[in-house]
Amino acid sequence: MPIRLDDIDRRILRVLQAEGRIPNSELAERVGLSATPCLRRVRALEEAGVITGYRADLDRTRIGLGLTVLVGVKVDGHRDENARAIQEALQAMPEVVSCHLVSGETDFLLQVVVPDLAAYERFLLGTLLKLPMVKDIRSNIVIRTVKENAPLPLG
Repeated sequence: MPIRLDDIDRRILRVLQAEGRIPNSELAERVGLSATPCLRRVRALEEAGVITGYRADLDRTRIGLGLTVLVGVKVDGHRDENARAIQEALQAMPEVVSCHLVSGETDFLLQVVVPDLAAYERFLLGTLLKLPMVKDIRSNIVIRTVKENAPLPLG
């Protein structure tokens, strides 16, 4: 259930989405608060689950993960146990950086990140296709990423 955000909360979130390591004193100045009330608001947003964590965005190519593949997975049969089993299996795969249950031609849409095409082939043949509930897989190689990790539109 969404929580009610006021204008100051939105300003805090906009800044933190772009600059997660900003010092509280600078954040407070940018959103028009003093340091203590700003920190209280940030802590309240964290406790409410609005802010779920802080992380570093990495350049995939520079760390040797130059291939991104969008993978559509169709499940054989739509039984609860199949859905649970494949979700657990996908969550355990480090190559799968995002997984979405979708409507349409496939049941799941995955974002898979690997070093290169040979690594994707090993992942596809050695991991994904070995899942017993997988009926079909459609792979789309990302040529270039135009937009990624954009801030959420806070209105």
